[in-house]
Amino acid sequence: MRTHTCGELRRDSVGQRVRLSGWVESVRDHGGVIFVDLRDRYGVTQVIFDPEDSRETWDKAQRLRSQYVIAVAGVVERRPPEMENPKLATGEIEVRCDSLQLLNASLTPPFPLEERDAARVSEELRLTYRYLDLRRASMQRNLQARHRLALAVRNYLNRMGFVEVETPILGKSTPEGARDYLVPSRIIPGAFFALPQAPQQYKQLLMIAGLDRYFQLARCFRDEDLRADRQPEFTQIDIEMSFVTVADVIAVVDGLLVALFRELNLPGPEPPFPRLTYQEAMDRYGSDRPDLRYGLEIVDLTDIFAHSDFQVFRRAVDAGKVVRALNARSLGQTPLRILDEWTEVAREAGLSGLAYIRVTGGGEWKSPILKYLSDGEKEALAQRLEIRAGDLILFAAEDRAVVSKALGELRRLAAKEA
Repeated sequence: MRTHTCGELRRDSVGQRVRLSGWVESVRDHGGVIFVDLRDRYGVTQVIFDPEDSRETWDKAQRLRSQYVIAVAGVVERRPPEMENPKLATGEIEVRCDSLQLLNASLTPPFPLEERDAARVSEELRLTYRYLDLRRASMQRNLQARHRLALAVRNYLNRMGFVEVETPILGKSTPEGARDYLVPSRIIPGAFFALPQAPQQYKQLLMIAGLDRYFQLARCFRDEDLRADRQPEFTQIDIEMSFVTVADVIAVVDGLLVALFRELNLPGPEPPFPRLTYQEAMDRYGSDRPDLRYGLEIVDLTDIFAHSDFQVFRRAVDAGKVVRALNARSLGQTPLRILDEWTEVAREAGLSGLAYIRVTGGGEWKSPILKYLSDGEKEALAQRLEIRAGDLILFAAEDRAVVSKALGELRRLAAKEA
């Protein structure tokens, strides 16, 4: 059907007779000569239809529309220098067509497929016509990147002595973190299979069997509400190891991450990676998976308010609770409407309310709680939180876990506002 792809031909291909197949991206009629941009997943090639070459082929080309699927045959020519397109890998050549076959006509697409228009198309419409959305170059790059990552995972773990094993999809329902998806059994009426939330039991059986290093790109299914990091089905890089320590497991995963970054030619960290204990992550960032692209660390202030006249904080300290805060840099002008919304977030996390200090551009502190703070407490806060003009200080006083949860949520919201 084709001798070359639409992204393959170059200057050294001039003079060759070729066959190309693909989708019509655009059609232009310039003084009776028709120019078609023919696209496949490899690139775009310009095809010329001139009535002087073949009247029959030119007549067919006049009926072409966007997204028609065609096969063409012709000779590769060098473009005139003023007509070269440096934005295309094939921009130095064009194919002068003398044979055209229409493989499939197309209705007008429900939305433009050009990258420049992607932002104007709703996600719902894109998903309704997913097969059209996947024609866009950026989506195909995503699929190719995922393919390369999957290969890199397999190659790396193979070098590390792991064996890939596919575990069953239909299994027995067991207590997990979410609800199971159930599949009725035709052979055993009234019985159900459960789709795996994770291949946990199976990989443990493999360890018992003596297969000391296992991995799988495992499909997992969890019947739970959609969230930013939750969906009904997903693929996880699943590994299990025997006769190892925590440090051994971390070393394998560190190396895997480096290999994946390198595969995509992306800048990434080099081992050893910074490490946080669970408690450090919760105390400093309010999350067991903190986003470290921004600072906004939670700072402990319990000792400063151990003898304070501000009874809200003093009573919390006396009860064995903690007082902590985060400094949201340059958010001192945050509207009260936003602060009211954040206060509701804090209450939902378990706080009775949210205390804050807004620092003006001139360095003046503004807050209802200032009248309860001594000069020494203000000075200690300024030093420990490194308060500057334009900052916003958010306080929380409660049990350690509640404070971490509340300030972790506020940290995330503050980062979005910054």
